[in-house]
Amino acid sequence: MKKPVPSPGTGGADRVIDLTQGDAARPGTLEGALAACAKGQEHGLEAVLALEGGRMLGIASRMLGRRDLAEEALQDSMVQIWRKATQFRAGNGSARGWVYAILRNRCRNILRDDARLSILSPPELTFLQEARQEIVREEGWEMLPGSTRLRDCLATLDPASREAILLAHVVGFSHGEISARQGVPLGTAKSWIRRGLSALRECLS
Repeated sequence: MKKPVPSPGTGGADRVIDLTQGDAARPGTLEGALAACAKGQEHGLEAVLALEGGRMLGIASRMLGRRDLAEEALQDSMVQIWRKATQFRAGNGSARGWVYAILRNRCRNILRDDARLSILSPPELTFLQEARQEIVREEGWEMLPGSTRLRDCLATLDPASREAILLAHVVGFSHGEISARQGVPLGTAKSWIRRGLSALRECLS
């Protein structure tokens, strides 16, 4: 895939970066890759793709149900990552959470475009909705570091509270989106989050 990306030092002119060449990226962490992007170093973008591109494409494919739309979502997300890398702050959340929030938002925008999805049959649309719910649950959990006290404490919560907290504080959904996704009134979703956070504080103290 190729996408025009504003290249540093060119007065904002677009230059094509081949996003299929992620395997050639320099090794490192996702945080380091974003830091390189923020400095205008193109190997940082390649590293992001090498580290997360496959999983990002898989998630987008399951959310959108079409490979072409998934590839578009990935390409657009990479452009946004490149342009917004200076906004990432490690102290405000994980690098993975930040990257997947960009991808998820792009997929949402595509899903809102009814004209582009009108060719899908009702069963396909139902599948998409179910797949999105499953992916969001998995994504929130997988964004957490492994073998941490937080993960252990989350595992002790009732499933509804745990899912609501993951959606709110890891995936980044609003309370309204959480209530719609969980199929409960807004007040119930907020109550689950408050109750779960209280239990987490007690467990972590």
